[in-house]
Amino acid sequence: MPVSEPMTLSEKILSFHTGDKRVRPGQIISCKVDIALGNDITAPLAIKAFRKAGAKAVWNNSRVVLVPDHFAPNKDIASAEQAKTMRLFAMEQQLDNYFEVGQMGVEHALLPEQNLSLPGDIIIGADSHTCTYGGLGAFATGVGSTDLAATMITGRTWFKVPETMKFVFNGKKKNKWISGKDLILYTIGKIGVSGALYRAMEFVGPMINDMSMDDRFTIANMAVEAGAKTGVMRPDQKTFDFIEAQPVQPLRNYACFESDSNAEFHSVHEYNGDDIELQVAYPHLPENTRPVGEAKNVVLHQVVVGSCTNGRYSDLETVAKILQGNKVAKHLRLIIIPATQRIYRKAMNNGLLDIFIEAGAAVSTPTCGPCLGGHMGILASGERCLSTTNRNFVGRMGHPKSEVYLASPAVAAASAITGVITDPSEVAGA
Repeated sequence: MPVSEPMTLSEKILSFHTGDKRVRPGQIISCKVDIALGNDITAPLAIKAFRKAGAKAVWNNSRVVLVPDHFAPNKDIASAEQAKTMRLFAMEQQLDNYFEVGQMGVEHALLPEQNLSLPGDIIIGADSHTCTYGGLGAFATGVGSTDLAATMITGRTWFKVPETMKFVFNGKKKNKWISGKDLILYTIGKIGVSGALYRAMEFVGPMINDMSMDDRFTIANMAVEAGAKTGVMRPDQKTFDFIEAQPVQPLRNYACFESDSNAEFHSVHEYNGDDIELQVAYPHLPENTRPVGEAKNVVLHQVVVGSCTNGRYSDLETVAKILQGNKVAKHLRLIIIPATQRIYRKAMNNGLLDIFIEAGAAVSTPTCGPCLGGHMGILASGERCLSTTNRNFVGRMGHPKSEVYLASPAVAAASAITGVITDPSEVAGA
């Protein structure tokens, strides 16, 4: 029997879903999809295309997932109409996985919590940060609304098989506040926002193995900020424990893959934990990174903790540890947004919300909100915000003359106390 050619993790998932023994970078393929995801911005466009195509029913009413999270709870009439379009379509198609306000969360935190995203999956979503599910070992990527519509009808999509870049993180983190956000900002700072253009980023090494699932999701989430098609990690016992710990158990089987030891990579990049400090990305690109020690004393007007990047429970827990016994700086707004209702309730039951409110923070129901300049924290001209979100483009959070700095929850909490960008080790009690 001939020995099969070595493949990377991403190539194996794509191969599995095409039925081919081997797929190669550059090859155009058609493959099965496990989950097709839309939100209140992108799904209405997909629904319009669905109707224009003359389709009557989605290919599988348990595999099409709709989540109103970007402008929800609705901020105005236009967003209410968008949400209404989704809601009526979900009812018409009898979708099992439509999450209304009150049950929904930020989509890329909600799906893993519902065990709708699983290892070995191909997941497409009409949202660029769909790559988040690579933290579970899935091939997940953003697509346009027309491609989403086609998948809703057929259960399939097409890809050009990407090359894979391998990122090896050796050693251990430098201090207790280093997180997945710091690793991915450091990486983007090294390779740039086009450094992984249409490639898969595979993250390996001792530091990745030590990272929590929340941190792995954060790393995979921001792969797209380096231009990547997806960001992936090999599933391990932490992955399986995470799946087992969710309130809803998987309703389907899943498969786990890892790169062959002799797989061919586009390039290999090795980093050492001793070199990675807490990171801050300056305006107006995620690649404009520097250590927090070089970013001191930038005066802030707002701090945001939340989003599909850093609105998970461990992120809120980190913020609470630093905020406890402290107050938000005068003339600064601290907005904290738990990513799902389950995270919100856990934070409430464990006293985190009391700590936030006592410190002077505003706590929001789950929403993407200010991350995309939607609502719940729009910036005025000349204002600066430090945010745990994923993008800091011009006008991303409001006025074109505002500025957004990206950092981890630990840096965000410390900076909210002092009113300037601050290393958490310099805050009393941290």
